[in-house]
Amino acid sequence: MEPLVVGIAECRVGNTHGQVLATFALGSCIALAVHDPEAHVGGLLHFMLPDSSIDPDRGRRNPYMFADIAIPNLLAAAYGLGAERRRLVAHAAGGARTMRGDRIFDIGRRNCEALRSQLEAAGVELRRALVGGAVSRNLRLEIGTGRIWLWESGVLSYAGRPKNTSSDRRRFGDRS
Repeated sequence: MEPLVVGIAECRVGNTHGQVLATFALGSCIALAVHDPEAHVGGLLHFMLPDSSIDPDRGRRNPYMFADIAIPNLLAAAYGLGAERRRLVAHAAGGARTMRGDRIFDIGRRNCEALRSQLEAAGVELRRALVGGAVSRNLRLEIGTGRIWLWESGVLSYAGRPKNTSSDRRRFGDRS
């Protein structure tokens, strides 16, 4: 089955065994993958910015652009297909510093803060996050199994196992 691509400011949620959701070229944007292993429900969100208060009209037109609207919408869609908060497994990637010396806006860092804040408010644990740094990332989620594949700069660095499979043995964690 071909992966369903989740573009920038998009979200997909499903419960079809074997279906794979994928997003590409994560810079300062963040991909959030959620999975309920009992209900076999999974979702993938690719959000751009932390806070819709900078452009509320745009947030209403595209509810997956801003973390403060997008994350609750992703969770609601997953719950609508039978997922339960207490069983949700969440993984995230992205939040990189995309411009050298970007200390003024630092969207990647602010997106990471918004991600953590929204998940904490929702009572969902972030199991793993590969965020920060200055590299591009791609992420895939297999809905039926919850398996995650994550590439950094074109190299597979995490394949949904507790032990890292990357050649340099870096841990899957914050790179801020």
